[in-house]
Amino acid sequence: MIKVDLSGAAGFFDPAGPDYAAAAQAHRTLLEHTGAGADFTGWLDLPGRMQNGELKQILAAASRIRGRSQALVVVGIGGSYLGAKGAVELLRPRPQPGDPKILFAGNSLSPDALMHLLEELGDLDFDLNVVSKSGTTLEPALAFRMFRGLLEAKYGPEKAKKHIFATTDAHRGVLKHMADEEGWETFVVPDDVGGRYSVLTAGGLLPIAVAGIDIGELMAGAQSMMEVCRADDIAVNPAWQYAAARYELYQDGKKIELLASFEPSFRFMAEWWKQ
Repeated sequence: MIKVDLSGAAGFFDPAGPDYAAAAQAHRTLLEHTGAGADFTGWLDLPGRMQNGELKQILAAASRIRGRSQALVVVGIGGSYLGAKGAVELLRPRPQPGDPKILFAGNSLSPDALMHLLEELGDLDFDLNVVSKSGTTLEPALAFRMFRGLLEAKYGPEKAKKHIFATTDAHRGVLKHMADEEGWETFVVPDDVGGRYSVLTAGGLLPIAVAGIDIGELMAGAQSMMEVCRADDIAVNPAWQYAAARYELYQDGKKIELLASFEPSFRFMAEWWKQ
């Protein structure tokens, strides 16, 4: 479980300590979905929603990919890849025998990075997961076009369709339209979940599962932590503790926060958090 240790910051607070009343009010606003941006707070319920929704389909797709391919290329940018990459590097820092490579593309326009990725992929059998609500963002759109072409050259246009998975909007957008026309298997990023909060949707869970991580256990842990973070108790709720401390320090003019990690496998979790 996540713990917050404020002992080193005690000297920076007023004698009364952080303003937990403000944190409590912000907490209620968030849980009641009444604040600004409330239409994008669906991530609060994701652990339960996913366990009763797409989780079985994700597990089935991951099993097929792990059974036939040595690599999964995930095409996405920003929140459409950072959470998954962070989770894979943290929870599976050393791949086990039989684990496919999880390769991330479509997050830059660097020719050198692309060539390095192609060298790493080599002639391996692979599947392709494109993650985008719209399908029109430049970097992933270009990468998807290229890797789709590689799949079609490798397996033929019809068989390649079985190797493409689109994680996108449920009803609209260029990628959703293409997926329906081509017959690609699709997963949903819910309308009320923003990209950078989407790691516990199929956008993160499919590559995480393909990497060999038990996403059932992951979601159970997320559900447990969500219950901890719903508690109206300062002593046990790390979200309250952290939010109140940050607010207090910010009000005192300390407006720069440093997120540091001495564990290399935590690097991309930090990048996801930063975003």
